[in-house]
Amino acid sequence: QALLVESGGGLVQAGDSLTLSCVASGRAFSGYTMGWFRQGPGKEREFVAAISWSGGSTHYADSARGRFTISRDNAKNTVYLQMNSLKPEDTAVYYCAADATGGALRVTWRLYDYWGQGTQVTVSS
Repeated sequence: QALLVESGGGLVQAGDSLTLSCVASGRAFSGYTMGWFRQGPGKEREFVAAISWSGGSTHYADSARGRFTISRDNAKNTVYLQMNSLKPEDTAVYYCAADATGGALRVTWRLYDYWGQGTQVTVSS
């Protein structure tokens, strides 16, 4: 059974950068689409970014495009989210998720099969 563990969250100032990591267990990891979602205080969980198993295709939410970069290193069973120019609106718990279905990169969190415990990102003004 797949297990995902996020790390790298913390408290930063607006304009700073932060990189999140997600380490996955399971032999099928390299065949899964991987995604990042977030949930801010009082808000619903929302899509941030997704990446195909090969890393050749990516998709970003409008709020993330141009500032965030998703990448993966399958040899290390790790997915990354590089976040630049952080804003207070980015404050949220960030979750790593795995989609075993593959195919098109999906933005609906309910369609993902495995989830990490989340890591808190707080951006101060």
